Amino acid sequence: MTLKRVSAFMRRLFRAGEFWRVFFQENFALELVDILIGEYRKSERRLILLDYDGTLVPFADKPSDAEPDEDLLELLGSLARDDRNEVVIVSGRDRSFLEKWFGGRQLGLVAEHGAWVRVKGAGWRLTGPLEDGWKREVFPLLEECVKNTPGSFIEEKSFSLVWHYRKADPLVGRMRARSLKEKLTSLAARLGLEVSEGNMVVEVKNLGVNKGRAVLYWTSKADWDFILAIGDDVTDEDMFAALPSQSYSVKVGVPPSQAKFFVRSVEDVRTILRGLAESSMHSHAHDNVHHKKRIFSWFLEGGATG
Repeated sequence: MTLKRVSAFMRRLFRAGEFWRVFFQENFALELVDILIGEYRKSERRLILLDYDGTLVPFADKPSDAEPDEDLLELLGSLARDDRNEVVIVSGRDRSFLEKWFGGRQLGLVAEHGAWVRVKGAGWRLTGPLEDGWKREVFPLLEECVKNTPGSFIEEKSFSLVWHYRKADPLVGRMRARSLKEKLTSLAARLGLEVSEGNMVVEVKNLGVNKGRAVLYWTSKADWDFILAIGDDVTDEDMFAALPSQSYSVKVGVPPSQAKFFVRSVEDVRTILRGLAESSMHSHAHDNVHHKKRIFSWFLEGGATG
């Protein structure tokens, strides 16, 4: 089934009110895996773009606690070892976190929602001229929120500030988030900033910094015949929007989204990655057997004495 036909099928399900019934079936992700593996096996140049929090790992009260487990590291390693694959983690995390856990692996990295990129085998570079002097004016507003919202805290990155309220009272947190966003709107317009709400966070960053701009480097660098992007958050919508039309975009969660497909959880994402990794390993084993057969045939035909 082609991407166009599958996307049309998903749209018909949604219009007919059948989406939710199918979405909550246990085999929902497995059906998507079958579709992806079929296209994956036929391709030779593959780009895999993966958000981190809420996509590869569950959210944690403190961002530093959401560390990758061994299963995830092995899955990413298996995919990255396939020479036909380029695997990129496209995250809002800072460089130090991504470097700590993924720096020594054959992965591309995007930090701070696109402020920094690192191509595998190279160093970090900024995606454009960015400023951080604005933090002096924004920080007091976030500190006021922390003072008035027990359990909340500020995360400072090189070119962004994030107010987290995952550990706060949910009702109070949402109310403070709306109020904070309103206060920041006029300030952001004057300073050339962007204010966005994510999963129990409010983030302030330089205008124009987003995952879409960052992934354009990878989507434009080669003639990919398979592109898969998976994310869960509003910040991933920029990534989905920047993809070529024949890409596979998957949102962890429910519509609305620019993604063509939907899965329910981090576990579903792991199921997808496991299916692709197993396909890579099977293909590698098949290639090795074929190579040995060629050598053996060459030997029987007298190649060893030529």
